[in-house]
Amino acid sequence: MIQYKIAMNKFFSLLLLLVLAFQLKAETDKKLVYKINIKQEIGSTSLIHLQNGLHHATKENADYVLLDMNTYGGAVMEADSMRTAILNFHIPVYVFINNNAASAGALISIACDKIFMTLSANIGAATVVDGGTGEKAPDKYQSYMRSLIRSTAESHGRDTIIEQKGDTVYKWKRDPRIAEAMVDERVVVPGIIDSTKVLTLTANEALELGYCDGIAQNVNEVITKHIGLSDYEIKTYNPTTFDNIKGFLMNGAVQAFLIMFIIGGIYFELKTPGFGLPSAVAVTAAILYFTPLYMDGFAQNWEILIFVVGLILIAFEIFVIPGFGFAGIAGIVFAVVGLFLSLIGNIDFNFEGVSLGNVTGAVLTVSGGVIMSAVLIVYLASRIGKDGIFRNVALNTDQEGFISVSEAPRQLIGKIGIAATVLRPSGRVIIDDEYYDAVSNGGFIEKGQAIKVMKYENSQVYVSVIKE
Repeated sequence: MIQYKIAMNKFFSLLLLLVLAFQLKAETDKKLVYKINIKQEIGSTSLIHLQNGLHHATKENADYVLLDMNTYGGAVMEADSMRTAILNFHIPVYVFINNNAASAGALISIACDKIFMTLSANIGAATVVDGGTGEKAPDKYQSYMRSLIRSTAESHGRDTIIEQKGDTVYKWKRDPRIAEAMVDERVVVPGIIDSTKVLTLTANEALELGYCDGIAQNVNEVITKHIGLSDYEIKTYNPTTFDNIKGFLMNGAVQAFLIMFIIGGIYFELKTPGFGLPSAVAVTAAILYFTPLYMDGFAQNWEILIFVVGLILIAFEIFVIPGFGFAGIAGIVFAVVGLFLSLIGNIDFNFEGVSLGNVTGAVLTVSGGVIMSAVLIVYLASRIGKDGIFRNVALNTDQEGFISVSEAPRQLIGKIGIAATVLRPSGRVIIDDEYYDAVSNGGFIEKGQAIKVMKYENSQVYVSVIKE
């Protein structure tokens, strides 16, 4: 009886092990499809979502990545980065066009290994337009986009062999001329599009022309009917609030504004003694500019160091070396180069993987920021002390019938002293062993030079150098 119980226990233990083994094998055989939603305007935020989604798909050992797309397009630079990430990804990337894949969305879709569409979906209309006016961009931009979308279609190669008059002809998987016709109405594809329209394809037309690998009504139908999986698991990448903030900060227009605040803050800080609001604005803008780029691997330590060295050289020129020479010019060059290199994602000056779109976008961003900072500086400098929101930046002597600041400095007119700091044009002077804030009455005044108080206006002491 005891031997019988022992035998039965062994039998049930073996049976349990077999059940667990079969269950483990079933779980191992289950395919993982990682879904990433692309359902907003193509820009820095959608780029962040795709990059993070592909990263998580790799960590999860996904078998397939499926983009669930519905977009009217967006920025070319970010679309180029997204299509490059897809083309270089080691896991098959499919796209399900759930309504629209227009403009930049068409470029990203063509980069995917397979394209699936709902019956009512469309793909195409990839002409480059001006983001502000919506008008067609100049031909040089169209030329770049034609080349970009054509090379993307060609990247999938040729696989269909047909016999034509005794010769073997290899047919493109995705005809590059059809992709090019989505950008430029002048491209003619006989029997498909003439020279007056930009090409946009319906699902059935795309299926016929090789730009759609299957029509489905939902993601599950794509997976079961067209990918051919019966036992699968879907995981969806859900972006965090931090991802959205980072995407916002990496928008080209936002980066241009941050550059404006960096340069403007530095300029106004150098014009005023002490460490105040302009410095705080510049430092905050620099942190917001470099942090997301550093976290995403665009900005490296040495690129940020180049920017910091530029600031040090500019400060050295202002406070140590008289005039404006090599250190100042070198500082400006270093600072601008640091801002530029942080945007393009090169590695130790190796530009092999950097696309023309990234370079163009970086040039536009940095130059736009520099131009806006120049406009800001000129405007604020002209408005200080005038009527409006800047009226109180410089105090006036006449304020509702009484004087709100001491008039004692007026007694300094005609007195002699020395410059306690460099005045370029503002700084500090020593008169009768007392320190006063002062402004040069014309030209820079070096530290230690003898000065004379020439006038007192708007609560400000004006001094000139005493010529020997």
